Amino acid sequence: MTVESQKETLGFQTEVKQLLHLMIHSLYSNKEIFLRELISNASDAADKLRFAALKDDSLYEGDSDLKIRLDFDKDAKTITLTDNGIGMSRDDVIQNLGTIARSGTAEFLKQLSGDEKKDSKLIGQFGVGFYSAFIVADKVEVFTRRAGAPAEEGVHWQSTGDGEFTIEQVTREKRGTEIVIHLKPDATEFADGFRLRSLVKKYSDHISFPVIMKSEPTEEGEEPKDETVNDATALWTLPRTEIKDEEYKEFYKHVAHDFEDPLTWSHNKVEGKLDYTSLLYIPARAPFDLYNREAPRGLKLYVQRVFIMDDAEQFLPLYLRFTKGVVDSNDLSLNVSREILQNDATVDSIRTALTKRVLDMLSKLSKKDADSYQKFWNEFGTVLKEGPAEDFSNREKIAGLLRFASTHTGESTQNVSLDQYIERMKDGQSKIYYITADNFMAAKSSPHLEVFRKKGIEVLILTDRIDEWMMGYLNEYDGKQFQDVARGDLDLGEVETEEDKKHKEEAAEEHKELLERIKTALADRVQEVRVTNRLTDSPACLVVGDFDMGAQMKKIMEAAGQKVPDSKPIFEINVDHPLVQRLESEKGEERFNELSAVLLDQATLASGEQLQDPGAYVTRLNRLLLELAN
Repeated sequence: MTVESQKETLGFQTEVKQLLHLMIHSLYSNKEIFLRELISNASDAADKLRFAALKDDSLYEGDSDLKIRLDFDKDAKTITLTDNGIGMSRDDVIQNLGTIARSGTAEFLKQLSGDEKKDSKLIGQFGVGFYSAFIVADKVEVFTRRAGAPAEEGVHWQSTGDGEFTIEQVTREKRGTEIVIHLKPDATEFADGFRLRSLVKKYSDHISFPVIMKSEPTEEGEEPKDETVNDATALWTLPRTEIKDEEYKEFYKHVAHDFEDPLTWSHNKVEGKLDYTSLLYIPARAPFDLYNREAPRGLKLYVQRVFIMDDAEQFLPLYLRFTKGVVDSNDLSLNVSREILQNDATVDSIRTALTKRVLDMLSKLSKKDADSYQKFWNEFGTVLKEGPAEDFSNREKIAGLLRFASTHTGESTQNVSLDQYIERMKDGQSKIYYITADNFMAAKSSPHLEVFRKKGIEVLILTDRIDEWMMGYLNEYDGKQFQDVARGDLDLGEVETEEDKKHKEEAAEEHKELLERIKTALADRVQEVRVTNRLTDSPACLVVGDFDMGAQMKKIMEAAGQKVPDSKPIFEINVDHPLVQRLESEKGEERFNELSAVLLDQATLASGEQLQDPGAYVTRLNRLLLELAN
């Protein structure tokens, strides 16, 4: 039987023809993916040979140097990819390059439409990835021979992707597979050395075999030489003991496109129920789009060293979006084109583990290197504050990482942790006190802090726009409740003496008539008037009701165009203050109302809020000044 008589033309079944059309025109969103798929297949073939040769090293046929070669011809408009891996026999070719043909049933088409795990089983099968070549090719030829088979058992397969392929026997000295891609007129951009090099670097830089190309001549008449264009070492797959700090830093700069060293990193390999490797970094500087929650973010995803996607956002929650790094797993369900990660229990498990890993890494940094952690907080603290609302299960951990300005330091720098606050708590103090304001000076000079200064109690000062919203989700830390000093009744616990409590009760009873007069005068502006235990130097202050929205939150809602619910403040007065005593002795109703309104406006300004009618306040004040002058 002659070689020629061995040539056959085989037709794809009808459904397969449809499927080929789907794969070529719809399945892949990006043309350049074809090279990733073909190099990945070549790497698999080399891996298979290495595995098979453990039992029978004669399969190497005297050539154990496994590699992948990439050539192109601009004039002929071809790309040729060659590997010296396991190769294929005639039956392998009909089966493997016919993965689609062999599965040529309507059932296969149904599999593609859903998110079933079956889809993922197609990944890594030579056929599916191989057919991505037709995105850029109008004809594909494959020359192959299986390792260990005689030279005359080579196979030549070719197809134009239009419903049939031919297969014939040829003599082939070298084992392995050579794929010749005849480019379509609109894909000739790929027959270019620089373009192919950049694609290898992007998608296949870390596969374990060298990808060889001819060098680009820099001078006229210079002979091109063979050179390896990929890194061929996936840093994350090496044992930690073999990697120097400098290598970790260089790799970070490569994956994060950053010129600065990272603050810290964590490298872990997990085996058992899940099988994945992660290498996570905390950058030293925030990117310009950090506060845009819609900006691309996430880790680089690899499956068996092959790059799948740049911003796999499924592996970390949004409040950890500053984290950079890679995840490499064999357990993931990808869709058939390997461009989309499917959500399933494995992704959720890896997400939970990686979230814990990042929080532990930050916790370790805060204990080992306070200066570096402060640098991290100054860059990313506001984003971390989104955590308590987004991640209920890790609230306590996130709270331990938060930093605040405080009356203890008297500085606007946010460098006080909740643990440090708790260490300094007074005997009998059971709550963590805080105040929210638009800026540090407004909070620091707030009348609400007067009693805390007198008693020597530390108060945390929260001035970021997100703070009041965040505190709505932080109820306690280490068993201690949080209390906003400007909200509801002030409970100082055992720090408040019996004498203080008695004085407040007696004052409320003694000045009952004054409270009622002020309530009548300001009826449309306040919900309640009461004696305060917060003030020592100021005449009055405003307090937010327990269930009312604070000033900061109102501003955020208004800025977002949301309707803000109407609520009136509670007006607390200091009956020991001379101004309040002067007000109490005022008999004229009109003048009493005017003085009450001035006190309320002053309390409003002291709390950092704006007056609804500044003109009326100025007029009243001017009248009072004129009277005093006369």
